Amino acid sequence: MAIDLSSSKIVVTGGRGFLGTHLMRSLEKFHPTSLKTFSRTEYDLRKSEDCARAFDGADIVIHLSANVGGIGYNQDHPAELFYDNILMGTHALHEAYRVGVKKFVALGTICAYPKFTPVPFQEKELWNGYPEETNAPYGLAKKMLLVQSQAYRQQYGFNSIFLLPTNLYGPGDKFDPKVSHVIPALIKKFVDARDSGEKQVTVWGTGTPTREFLYVEDAVEGIIRATKLYDGVEPVNLGSQFEISIKELATTISKLVGFSGEVVFDSSKPDGQPRRKIDTSRAKAFFGFESTTPFEVGLKKTIEWYEKQV
Repeated sequence: MAIDLSSSKIVVTGGRGFLGTHLMRSLEKFHPTSLKTFSRTEYDLRKSEDCARAFDGADIVIHLSANVGGIGYNQDHPAELFYDNILMGTHALHEAYRVGVKKFVALGTICAYPKFTPVPFQEKELWNGYPEETNAPYGLAKKMLLVQSQAYRQQYGFNSIFLLPTNLYGPGDKFDPKVSHVIPALIKKFVDARDSGEKQVTVWGTGTPTREFLYVEDAVEGIIRATKLYDGVEPVNLGSQFEISIKELATTISKLVGFSGEVVFDSSKPDGQPRRKIDTSRAKAFFGFESTTPFEVGLKKTIEWYEKQV
């Protein structure tokens, strides 16, 4: 049976981040009994006692909190990425179970998939290889949430589900080059180059890898649908079924922001995973989710939002 969000006490971890801000705004429209999020200074989810205090009395916990960044950040902070994410996930799920939360919604990552997963990525392939090396500490730490989720369901009957969103983008994304992912990083590069009159922009890697991107508002819709309707043990992908190469992505962004110079690819920098495109049939079958935002529409909205900030 569908969960009535309007009569639920909901806690969202990471509710002040990129995805969390959009999710909180959408959840407010259901007028839940209570809707709570918090900062790390209020509750440090790496500590079990803080998780217990944060979740006490909640009906639903949606766990978005993560220490996450792009390829450069991953290379510089592998230990922190593993430590922070595995502790946050482990304590959050355990304490949610212990204090009597009725449903736990865990957000994983596309980085959990093996480096050479057959395309489109199906959930059954999650354990058939090691993740791409620059993503592995983060991806494996988040994937342990799936193991824990299934274990707690098996032993305790705890209702925990696990969702695997593909690369997200949209207004409010992180544009700081130290932590940004590829779309905001490229938008900033091309806007800066356009405004300063530069003749060339250099992009990391060869440009040949592909990525699938999911507009943040579509991701929110998928999370809400799963929260209301899905109570299964199997992990579920959330994606758009749209695949684009980094080279085509860079070209598209340069045109949309009005940069007329040359785009150069630095092959000495890592490419990351060779290809990412996921199978979304489970999400459609289990809780009727399909993305609706055309990629270029979402990209224009993201660029427009960023240009208003600078």
